[in-house]
Amino acid sequence: MNAPDRLTETSALNLNCPRSVERLVAGEPTSDGAGVKLDRVLTQSLQRRLDPFLMLDAFRSDNPDDYLAGFPDHPHRGFETVTYMIAGRMRHRDSVGNEGLLEPGAVQWMTAGRGVIHSELPEQRDGLMEGFQLWLNLPGRDKMCAPWYRDFQHEELPSVLTQQGVRVVVIAGHSHGVSAAVQREGTQPLYLDLQMPAGTRFEQPLPASRNAFIYVYRGSVQVSGTEVPRARMAILANDPDSDGISVSATADSRLLLIAGEPLREPIVQYGPFVMNTTDQIRQTLLDFQAGRLGQ
Repeated sequence: MNAPDRLTETSALNLNCPRSVERLVAGEPTSDGAGVKLDRVLTQSLQRRLDPFLMLDAFRSDNPDDYLAGFPDHPHRGFETVTYMIAGRMRHRDSVGNEGLLEPGAVQWMTAGRGVIHSELPEQRDGLMEGFQLWLNLPGRDKMCAPWYRDFQHEELPSVLTQQGVRVVVIAGHSHGVSAAVQREGTQPLYLDLQMPAGTRFEQPLPASRNAFIYVYRGSVQVSGTEVPRARMAILANDPDSDGISVSATADSRLLLIAGEPLREPIVQYGPFVMNTTDQIRQTLLDFQAGRLGQ
C-alpha cells in the first residue's frame, strides 16, 4: 500500500515565465546487457546539452524474449545510476556485497564512484517489465568516491497530491513542500514522476540555470503550447528569465520531470566508464583488466 500523499495548500504557483519546449526527441531503439530491448531516450550526443545527465533508457515489454537475459555482471566507474521500476521485478547484486529486489514502484540508487561490478537480472519468467534507468554524472572531485547503494520501495518514496489531483512521486530533489531521501549538492537533481488526470496542470519552480526535460510515457501533455505525445522527450529551453515549468495534461498522463545543475566539466565516456580525461579512462581500463575495479 502507498504511503499517504501529502496534500498541497495551493493548486497553482502562478509562474511568471514558465519554460518553453526547445525540441522534441524520440528514443532510439537499441539493446543492452545480454540483449534487453529498450529505447535510449537521452543519448551520448545530448550529454552536453542535458549536463549533468548522461543517459536515460526506457524499457517496456511483455515479451520475455525482450528482457529475460537481463544485464549480467558489468562494471561502472565515475557516475550514478537511478533505476525506477514501473512494472516487473529485477534483482541487483554487486561486487561490494549489496543485493536488493526492485519491485513495481521502487527505485534503486547506485553511486558507482571509483568502481563497482554489478548485475541486474529479472526475477520473472513472463509478464510486463517496464521502467527507466537514468545516469547522473559525478563531479570530478567525487568520481573516485566509495561506491554507495540504496533501494527505496514504493511505500518509502515520498509523494504529494496537489489540489488539482496531480500525484507527484518525489524521487530526488524537492517538490511542493516534500523532499526526497536522496539529495546531491553538486548536481542538485530533481526527479519527479507525475500522474496527471486529463485537464489538470502542474507547476514546478526551477532556477533558470538548471537543465531540464520531461519524458511522457502515458497519454499526452502540453508545455507552453507545445504538444508532447507519449514516448517523446521534451528538452526545455533555458530561458534566462524563466522561473519554472508548467505542464498541462490533454489526456490521462504519466511523465518524468528531470532537472539538474550542470557541472560544466569535460565528459569522457568509454562504455560504462565516465571520467574527465582520456588518461583517467586509460587508468580505469587498466584497473578493470587487473581486477582492481569493484574491490
